[in-house]
Amino acid sequence: MAAVQLDQLRKIYPNGNVGVAGASFEIADGELLVLVGPSGCGKTTLLRMIAGLETISGGTLSIDGRVVNEVAPKDRDIAMVFQNYALYPHMTVAENLGFGLKLRGHKQADIDQRVAVAAKTLELEARLGSRPAALSGGQRQRVALGRALVRDPKVFLLDEPLSNLDAKLRLSMRVEIARLHRQLKATMIYVTHDQIEAMTLGQRIVVLDGGVIQQIDTPMNLYEKPANLFVAGFVGSPAMNLLRGTLRHEHSWVLTTAHGDIALGQPPQAAAAWESWRDCEVVLGIRPEDLQPQDAGDAAFNAQLEVLEPVGNEIFLNLRHGAQALVSRVSPRALPEPGSTVPLGLVAQRLHLFDAASGARIGA
Repeated sequence: MAAVQLDQLRKIYPNGNVGVAGASFEIADGELLVLVGPSGCGKTTLLRMIAGLETISGGTLSIDGRVVNEVAPKDRDIAMVFQNYALYPHMTVAENLGFGLKLRGHKQADIDQRVAVAAKTLELEARLGSRPAALSGGQRQRVALGRALVRDPKVFLLDEPLSNLDAKLRLSMRVEIARLHRQLKATMIYVTHDQIEAMTLGQRIVVLDGGVIQQIDTPMNLYEKPANLFVAGFVGSPAMNLLRGTLRHEHSWVLTTAHGDIALGQPPQAAAAWESWRDCEVVLGIRPEDLQPQDAGDAAFNAQLEVLEPVGNEIFLNLRHGAQALVSRVSPRALPEPGSTVPLGLVAQRLHLFDAASGARIGA
C-alpha cells in the first residue's frame, strides 16, 4: 500500500469553470479517507484526477512518493470501483474476478490463486461458477470489489459504489467495506454524496463544496466542531438548526431574532470567543439532540409543533419559530399534539456560533 499526496491540485475546464480549486492534503498509508459533498462539488472529479482519468490543470499528485501527473492510469498501480458494477454478463464470477489479471499477462495458476483468495475474503466461494444475472445486487458489488482486490494495488478508489443499492443493502455493504479495509489495511479513497455513509466509513473526511475544500477532519470533529455554516448544515441527520440574529449580553447571552429573543445562558466557552461579537449579526447552530422540550419556566424560547415523526427509538419534532423551521430529536415519551406551543431549552455547552457574513465558525 502507499500514501497519496495532493499539493495544490487544480482542475479548470476549457470554458473556465473550476472543478477543483487547489486541493492539498495527504492520505496516509492504510487510511480510509472519504470525499463527500453535494452533486457538482468536485469530489468525483478529484477522484478521477487521482485515477488518471481526468487531466490535471495544476499542482502535483504523488502516489507512494512518485509524481504521477503525467503517468497513464494503468501505470499508477491503482484499482477503481465504480457506481456501475460493469461486470461482463457472459463471464462467470471467477472469470470476471480474474479478467484484469489475464489482460496483464498473469499466468493462470497465479490468477486462480488470487481469485480464490479474493472469493474467500468476500464470501463468494460458492458463486464462482455463477454469472452476474444470477447474483443479488450485494453479491455483484462484492464481485466488483473483488476484481479490484485481486490486483493488489497500492490504492483503492471507490466512486459511490453503493448508490445503486437499496437502503438495507447499503447498510450491510458499508459494514462489508469497513471490514475489508480493516482486514487488508489498504489505502482507500471513497467518494459519496451520502454524509451518513461518510461518517460511518471514513477515518477522516474531506468535505467539498463548489470545488473548494471546506474542512478535513475526523467524523466526530466534523460533527462537533464544523468549520463553517456549510459543514454545519451538511454533516448531521437531521441537519443542524441554524438561527440568524444579533448576539447581545446583559445579564446573560441572548440571541435577538426577528421573532423574539432566545436565551443562551452562560456557555463556558463564551467569555473569550463571544465577547468580541457582542451586538454583531451571527448564526446560532443547535444540533437536534441539543434542542429539547422543557417546562415553561426553564425554556429558552417557544416554538410551534407542526409534525411528529416517530422512528422507533427516537422521535423527531418538526417545529417552527416564526418563519424558521426547526427539528428536535427526543426519546420516546408523551408529547404535545401538533399545533401546540412547545417551550424549548438548549444545551448551552454545545451551542455553535458562526459569522453571519463569512459563515466561519466563531471561536474555532
